[in-house]
Amino acid sequence: MADEHPNLSRSVEDYLKAIYSLSQKGEAASTSEIAGALEVQPASVSGMVKRLAEAGYVEHLPYRGVRLSAEGTREALRIIRRHRVLETYLSQRLGYSWEDVHAEAERLEHAASDELIDRMASALEDPSHDPHGAPIPTRAGDVEAIDHPTLAEVQAGDRVRIRAVRDDDPERLRYMEARGLLPGVLLHIDSTAPFDGPITLRVGEEAAASQTIGHELAALIRVAVVDN
Repeated sequence: MADEHPNLSRSVEDYLKAIYSLSQKGEAASTSEIAGALEVQPASVSGMVKRLAEAGYVEHLPYRGVRLSAEGTREALRIIRRHRVLETYLSQRLGYSWEDVHAEAERLEHAASDELIDRMASALEDPSHDPHGAPIPTRAGDVEAIDHPTLAEVQAGDRVRIRAVRDDDPERLRYMEARGLLPGVLLHIDSTAPFDGPITLRVGEEAAASQTIGHELAALIRVAVVDN
């Protein structure tokens, strides 16, 4: 990434980050999706999207929504790098729990300089993932693709390892931690109920006792299938 960056407002940074998240699979982000992600009114989204387009950060796709331009993607990844490095530093060096680092990093990411973030990353020996398993973009703007299936998409008999979990709800993170559903943990899938029903699984290498989790929670956990 270049050393000089535009001085973006907090609101603009939040929009770029949200649009990046909503369009990771190559699809455009609609006004309603952006409004839902940022908890604002659609009319506010329309006004901001117009400003972002004029500034060259997004491109309109007729009847589909918007997607980030190359410049918008660079800025979004810079913001995401700040957030995830902050989460990791707060967790590893300051003892924050994994359910608290997201909200704290949201507050700090808009004020932290790129130099501070680089020094934090260096002090942590340039971590590749944050506490929730999400990849941390490099200073050059490279980031690992997130193409792993969710736990809701696995089959009975599969063995999978958790790669990343959704990080925006502290209560949910506490629940997952209490049940051992952490990045890096091995899961043995015993059964999957049809029609978005619950999933029965065993947690850990030994995988003694089984537990059941709902489809909604499973859809927020990214996993990698392990060869049997």
